[in-house]
Amino acid sequence: MNRTFFLAMRGAITALLMLAPIAALSASDFGEPAPDFARRVLAMHNQERMRLGLAPLSWNMRLSQEAQQWANILVRCGAFEHSQVQDTGENLWMGTAGFYSPEQMVGDFLSERRAFHPGRFPNVSTSGNWSDVGHYTQVIWPQTQDVGCAIARGRGEDVMVCRYWPAGNVDGESVGLVQN
Repeated sequence: MNRTFFLAMRGAITALLMLAPIAALSASDFGEPAPDFARRVLAMHNQERMRLGLAPLSWNMRLSQEAQQWANILVRCGAFEHSQVQDTGENLWMGTAGFYSPEQMVGDFLSERRAFHPGRFPNVSTSGNWSDVGHYTQVIWPQTQDVGCAIARGRGEDVMVCRYWPAGNVDGESVGLVQN
């Protein structure tokens, strides 16, 4: 075995070992296969959309993978902030590790419905503050077609990231109104 090959292999192994802690933290299946997590999260989104007469969302693996990458970064850094990705919408959730089901996580987004009123974004909240309903409006955004979510666990907390395409919460656009 030549020295160049050995050094390349050692570098690859070192890189894999550096990633191992992140992979261990990114288990998102709560003891279930990943497809079941996706099915449950998608069902929660689509139940609300169906209630409003909106087209259902489709699960998007690319969005799910991007969500997983961001969730991993958040737990690794101990941060809780939106990414700077511009072409997709994003909802974040955080809670005690292992304590909440996927339905409860998405349910927190949906609970914002109580402060929502139909209108043109950002004038869609009974409080006058769109951020009180921003997760909910992203879930029900009429033009959104795809969603992908993921969970990372670390520092005693689970972080769920959901990505949406096309993004919602667009200034001046209608949400909760019949389109004319």
